Amino acid sequence: MAGRVLGKALVTVSLSVALASVSVRSLGCRSIPAYRNSFSSCWFHLNPIIMSDSNGAKGKSHYKARTSPYPGSKVERSQVPNEKVDWLVEWQEYNPVEYTAVSVLAGPTWADPQISESNFSPKFNEKDGHVQRKSQNGLYEIENGRPRNPAGRTGLVGRGLLGRWGPNHAADPIITRWKRDSSGNKITNPVSGKNILQFVAIKRKDCGEWAIPGGMVEPGEKISATLKREFGEEALNSLQKSNAEKRKIEEQLHQLFSQEHLVIYKGYVDDPRNTDNAWMETEAVNYHDETGEIMDNLTLEAGDDAGKVKWVDISNKLKLYASHSQFIKLVAEKRDAHWSEDSDPGCPGL
Repeated sequence: MAGRVLGKALVTVSLSVALASVSVRSLGCRSIPAYRNSFSSCWFHLNPIIMSDSNGAKGKSHYKARTSPYPGSKVERSQVPNEKVDWLVEWQEYNPVEYTAVSVLAGPTWADPQISESNFSPKFNEKDGHVQRKSQNGLYEIENGRPRNPAGRTGLVGRGLLGRWGPNHAADPIITRWKRDSSGNKITNPVSGKNILQFVAIKRKDCGEWAIPGGMVEPGEKISATLKREFGEEALNSLQKSNAEKRKIEEQLHQLFSQEHLVIYKGYVDDPRNTDNAWMETEAVNYHDETGEIMDNLTLEAGDDAGKVKWVDISNKLKLYASHSQFIKLVAEKRDAHWSEDSDPGCPGL
């Protein structure tokens, strides 16, 4: 009964957000109260769940979280048609595949025990000791002792490659600078007339896709510390440096991460590792090096989970991991940088 009541409440909230979204879009790109910053935005203050389809365009349901085979395995998800993703749609025949990776079941420090273990009593929807089990998108339902993915069915139950039941929190540092010519002048796109922004991208070892550097928030760790640590490990190879080199990198990172920054997104991510019971959430933060002088003193070197690292020009031609293209698009909008050569790209879609 409690689950049904919560489900109805979530429908009401979702409908209200959807109606508000329509109203906002009809107003065009104008300045409105934004979430955690004062920049103009077409939808940012609503903080919706970002979804994407096979082409990277945003849609109404998660797409990458329903793809097969499941990453790092030959496991095929049960197929979930678009119209059956929402939990509120009755589907008695739904029979998802059960899968949790052996690496997770081995019991590493970053993973929860199985729900069935007698000594495991997680406190969902709240901070559980040092483990944050709250979702950035509000309350999620618990069914048969397991948390339920707030974005809908994925065709797979268990945890897959994810360590935590429920939300698995990550942080993604988006480091940007203006593209400049040999004389130090900003380079503009000849069609849009806007300055070209660049960001630090890594090529993931696990799937070969280009992505924003980032990783999991460790228990009790502050988001700001995760952002700095992950960028250092993946984009500067800090784990393999000498103590003296590490100290120098730390000083430079402190300077970079003390710059003005924007919280671009907080919430659910359409990630191929998601399941019905475990999902990725992130906080994507943009740190901008306006003059480029700080990053000029940092040598990019891939490390940890990154196979390659480089500066990448931001545009709508980018194909990135999970929902990262949407995050980059938001950065371009916030910085009034080039994104598309279309005559009227308009506001980001909801």
